[in-house]
Amino acid sequence: MAEEKVIHLIITRQDSPDSTPYKEEFKIPYRPNMNVIGALMEIQRNPLNAQGQKTSPVNWESNCLEEVCGACSMVINGKPRQACSALIDKLEQPIRLEPMSTFPVQRDLSVDRSRMFDALKRVKAWIPIDGTHDLGPGPRMPEVERQWAYELSKCMTCGVCLEACPNVNAKSEFIGPFAISQVRLFNQHPTGQMNKHERLEALMEDGGIADCGNSQNCVQACPKGIPLTTSIAHMNKETTKHAVKKFFFS
Repeated sequence: MAEEKVIHLIITRQDSPDSTPYKEEFKIPYRPNMNVIGALMEIQRNPLNAQGQKTSPVNWESNCLEEVCGACSMVINGKPRQACSALIDKLEQPIRLEPMSTFPVQRDLSVDRSRMFDALKRVKAWIPIDGTHDLGPGPRMPEVERQWAYELSKCMTCGVCLEACPNVNAKSEFIGPFAISQVRLFNQHPTGQMNKHERLEALMEDGGIADCGNSQNCVQACPKGIPLTTSIAHMNKETTKHAVKKFFFS
């Protein structure tokens, strides 16, 4: 009889934030059209490693399974991407799964992405209209602007652009390309322009846009195809104009 086809995975595991990482191999039955999340679920149902030994289920994060939430980001065969859209049939085996190195590991493939949400707070990536009553409809955006703003709004804080960026590491305070792009989104919004200068000031601080090395890895890695380098170039121009105005007219 023909040998049963299997999926071979090598997973970098870590039992706690402070423990030493180690690799564990798994071999699970092959099924067509599986994605990486499906393979992890198979291990969860029957947590046996490649040696047939009982082990703890692998820990990872996922939510939508439609490449919308950004929760299942991990490094797959050396490339940061979404596990839900990584199809087993298109991956070279053994499939190597690792947590993103840019973020502190919580357990196994699950990481703490707090630095991303802290960066969004820092640049005030929201429209501050809380506490108001019914003021009627806000100003309308021209259709052309609305279309490109929608492209920027696809950001799901998945962390892939930070993992791909060489300027984001444990020794750097760089907020990352996603935050710069969000400043562009909210500064162009008719209501968001009220706080435009505050966001530009945040980008001009330490760890802001000046720390971008223009490697352009981010735009190649972004799973949503967001024009991050275009946003970075635009915000470079905007922060320069803001600095000149401050120098001459403050």
